[in-house]
Amino acid sequence: MSVNPELQGRVFPPVAPYLVGREKVREFSRAVFATSPINHDPEAARAAGHTDVVAPPTFAVVVQEATLAQLLAEPDGGIDFTRVVHGDQRFSYTRPIVAGDELTATLAVTSIKSLGGHSMVTAESTIVDASGAHVVTAVSTLVVRGDE
Repeated sequence: MSVNPELQGRVFPPVAPYLVGREKVREFSRAVFATSPINHDPEAARAAGHTDVVAPPTFAVVVQEATLAQLLAEPDGGIDFTRVVHGDQRFSYTRPIVAGDELTATLAVTSIKSLGGHSMVTAESTIVDASGAHVVTAVSTLVVRGDE
């Protein structure tokens, strides 16, 4: 089964809000070797002008994951997860993610391309805070390997 080209342009419903916890930010920071004090110490973060610890830039994938799960579960999508390789990841921030943020993400499929029997699916997750203000857009390109 190949990727359904009609997925391009599809926008999924927003996922449930994700409450960013201080310990989650600290755990993620340790996992990605982020050593800045603002990633671990609330006082250092406040001294730098933030309300709480600041998540490393790649933390947005934690929130984005729920939107990608919607895409992968789409019945007519034709995406076989066993054949998926993560091809690219980009972030465009308006402001950093900090502990205490309540974030909601909405996914849109922005591109589907075929390349030598493989498909490249680009999905953009727009992540906003509780007031609806943009925080970050996370863009993932998934490569779906074709039949061998």
